[in-house]
Amino acid sequence: MDDSVDVAIIGSGINSLVAAAELALAGKRVCIIERSDRLGGFVHSAERTLPGFIHDSFSSWHPLFVSGAAYGALGKELHARGLEYANTSGPVTASVAADPTTGAHRVVIAERDPGPTAAAFKSAGDQAAYLAMLDDLGRNAGTVFGAFGAELRSFGEVTKIAFGAVRRGRFTGTEAFVRDSVMSGRNYVRSRFDGWEADQLWSPWLLHAGLGPDQATGGVMLPVMAMSMHSFGLPIVKGGASRFVEAFDSLLRDNGVRIMLGVDAEEILVGSDGGGSGKGGSVTGVRTSQGVVSAGTVLANVSPQALYTRLLRHPPAGTADAAERYQNGRGAMQIHLALDKPVEWLDPRLNAVPLVHISNGSDSTGIACAQAEAGLLPNEPTVVVGQQCVLDPSRAPEGKATLWLQLQEVPFSPVGDAAGHLNVAAGWTDELKQGYLERVLARLEQFAPGTRATVLASDILAPTDLAAANPNAVNGDPYGGSAELFQNLLWRPFPAAAGHQTAVEGLWHIGASTHPGPGLSGGSGHLVAQKLTAPPSRLSRLQSALKPSKR
Repeated sequence: MDDSVDVAIIGSGINSLVAAAELALAGKRVCIIERSDRLGGFVHSAERTLPGFIHDSFSSWHPLFVSGAAYGALGKELHARGLEYANTSGPVTASVAADPTTGAHRVVIAERDPGPTAAAFKSAGDQAAYLAMLDDLGRNAGTVFGAFGAELRSFGEVTKIAFGAVRRGRFTGTEAFVRDSVMSGRNYVRSRFDGWEADQLWSPWLLHAGLGPDQATGGVMLPVMAMSMHSFGLPIVKGGASRFVEAFDSLLRDNGVRIMLGVDAEEILVGSDGGGSGKGGSVTGVRTSQGVVSAGTVLANVSPQALYTRLLRHPPAGTADAAERYQNGRGAMQIHLALDKPVEWLDPRLNAVPLVHISNGSDSTGIACAQAEAGLLPNEPTVVVGQQCVLDPSRAPEGKATLWLQLQEVPFSPVGDAAGHLNVAAGWTDELKQGYLERVLARLEQFAPGTRATVLASDILAPTDLAAANPNAVNGDPYGGSAELFQNLLWRPFPAAAGHQTAVEGLWHIGASTHPGPGLSGGSGHLVAQKLTAPPSRLSRLQSALKPSKR
C-alpha cells in the first residue's frame, strides 16, 4: 500500500480527533493511524463490570473541553452527530475528610454559583477572599487562557498576548499575579485564606492537572479549576464517553478522513530538505505495519520517548537524550464498581454531588503524593469518587448505580506499602489490586458506611494496565509526563523540543506531553490545526519565495 494524504496523524486521542476534524473541515486530506482497534485513546466507556452498567474506562469529565476553543470550533458539528452532555446546575464538586484534631467530619461543597459556595465558608474574610480569587483570575483571563492557547516560544504570539493585556489595562498588579501563579497550591491557599475550606475543596483538583499541592504553578491551576467548574459545571457525556468518540468518528468519516485501526506506526519518514531549512530534513510520510502513508505533514500524538527514540531514526541533535531523561509523573489507578444502589453518604448533601474527593486538602494529598513519589502505596490515598449516575441515570439499571474511583498517587513499580500491610514484591498482581481496593473501600466507608456491601462487581485498572492500554501512559502516568514547572509551559516537553513544530519540517508534536499539557481540552490539536489552516503570512510567503528549489 502506498497512499498519499495531506496530513497523517499518529494516535487517536482527543488532540488527534480535534486536529483531524478541523483539518478535514478545512479541506485537507487526512489519515489517522491508530494501533488500537478503536479511536479515542483515554476517552472510552464500556460495560466493564456487569451488563447494563456503563463505566467511563479512563477519563470522564469535560469542563475543559466545553470551555475551550476546540469545542467552539467543533461543538455544533458534534452535537449534530449525537453528542449530548449531562451537567449540573447545583452542586459541582465536594471534599470530605476527618478533622485532624477532633476526628469530626468536614465537608465543603462547590455550587455552580460561587456566591453560595463562598457563603458556606466560616470566615467572612475567607468568603471575600474566595470571590476575590475568582475576580483576580477573571481580570487576567485573557492573558492566562491566551497563554494556554499560544505557542509560548513564538515572540509574535507572546507579544500579541502582552499587547492585549496592555489594551485591557491589565498590567496593574501583574507582578503580584505572576508571583501567585508560580506558587504551589498549598502556598497559594495559605497566602489567601485563613480557614480550611478552599484548601480542602480545590487542592485535590490539582491532581487532575498532573500536579501535587506542593508543586509550582498550582497557584494558577487551582483558581483555573475553580473558575472552570463554576462557569461550565462538570459535564459528562450522556450514555458514556464512547458516545463522544462516536460523534467524532461520524464527523471524520463524513469529511473523508481515512481511519486506520489496528495499525502500528513504525517510522516517520524524513527526506533531505536540500539544505534549505537548516533543520532536520522534511517529512515524507509514515511507514506503518500495513505499508507507507505518504504525507507532507505528520502530527505525532505520542510520548517524547516514542517520537525521538523510536519513530525518528535520525532525530534532531540532543532530542533523543533529552527524551530519555523526560520525567513521567505518578502512576494512576481506575476502579469501577457496579452498585446495588447509589452511595448513601453520612452527609446526605453529598448524594447529589457528581464528584467528591476524600481528602483534607494539601496535607493528606501532599503526604500521599510524597509516599507515591517514594514508591510506596499511600496509607490514606486521595480518593476521587465519581458518581456519574447523579447526572446520567442511564449509566446503570433502575435503582442501581456505577462508581468511578480514581487514585492519582500510585507508584508504577511499588517498592513498599506505607501502611506495612500489602505485599508488593510481585508488583501489581490481582492480589495486590484487590488488597488496595479494600483500602480504598475502607476509606470510603468512613464517610459512606455500607457501601462495600452494595458492591455487585468491580474492575480494577492498575498503573501497569493503563500503560498497556495506552503507550502514551509511560509508567502508568495518564498525564503525559510530570507537569511540574521545569517540564511545563515554555519547557514542555523539554527545551530542545519545546513548541509543537519540531526541527523536522512538516512534523508536529501534539498531545498531553506538549503545551498546554494534560486534560481534555483538545488544546494542542486545535492549536496546530489552526496553524496549518491559517493563511500564510507575508513573512512566510517571502521565506517560501526565497527558499532554494529542491530540484
